[in-house]
Amino acid sequence: MTTTRGTMGYIAPEVFSRNFRSVSYKSDVYSFGILLLEMVGGRKNVDVTVENTSQIYFPEWIYNLLEQKKDLRVYVEDNEDAKIAKNLAIVGL
Repeated sequence: MTTTRGTMGYIAPEVFSRNFRSVSYKSDVYSFGILLLEMVGGRKNVDVTVENTSQIYFPEWIYNLLEQKKDLRVYVEDNEDAKIAKNLAIVGL
């Protein structure tokens, strides 16, 4: 790969890191996981208005919500939908 293409926030970290060997189809899996997390979290992956850069890393934000057993900010109608949302978040991570 000679150039990097993609949308910021969806590109897998190994695309930019020299410590990883090569980029593979797994980069697409990372992007899909971020998309799932956006759907569950109800917010965009990249928030340029935050002051602290640690608030920008979206997977960590979702992980912390799950770990603290907080609401995933999803508008669900019943408990079954809440279970589906939690499973989507876990798959996304």
